[in-house]
Amino acid sequence: MRLVIARCSVDYTGRLTAHLPEAIRLIMVKADGTLAIHSDGNASKPLNWMVAPNQIETDEGRWVVSNGKGEMLTIHLNEVFEDVTHVLGDDPGLQKDGVETHLQELLAARPWVLEEGLVLLRREYPTDIGPIDLLCADGDGNTVAVEVKRRGEIDGVTQIARYLERLGNDPRLVPVRGILAAQSITPQARVMAEAAGIVAIEVDYDGLREAERADLRLFD
Repeated sequence: MRLVIARCSVDYTGRLTAHLPEAIRLIMVKADGTLAIHSDGNASKPLNWMVAPNQIETDEGRWVVSNGKGEMLTIHLNEVFEDVTHVLGDDPGLQKDGVETHLQELLAARPWVLEEGLVLLRREYPTDIGPIDLLCADGDGNTVAVEVKRRGEIDGVTQIARYLERLGNDPRLVPVRGILAAQSITPQARVMAEAAGIVAIEVDYDGLREAERADLRLFD
């Protein structure tokens, strides 16, 4: 991973046009080519980013990041304060807390509680930016990606939106849509999900646990 702290301005063209005026920012380039630009006051969400696969051309004072979709991110480096590269190695992956992991297991066993006719195809379906919690098919045979959270927030919506973008590149899976499933969902996340065409569903974790216990008693 390459980390650059620099005074820079940024211009993006593609699905829209955007401009970041000159300021000190962190530029992060992952080994797969994913690039993200962060400020010190925007929480964990980058100001702008380009997801791999990308082509990055670096000249003195100017970086150009492009992809096959016609998107282009141009970074003008006016002053570089730090430029370091670290090899992070293999990552063991996110270890979810007990409730979130169990909720994923419960929904994998009963995906139809999210939507009538929904069936599980695979848990932890891999993409090049991380695994989808549940990959399902609806009653019409269309692909549905389900991201499971204990608490549904804006970051969860952003996460599944990125997964949907990656899945949409696989002709075997299109059309594909998304569901954010959580015990509770913030109003802001619900609005953002609706705008992105993602269904946000609050799940009764205790009810699912009781159903699981009933099944276990049935087969005792």
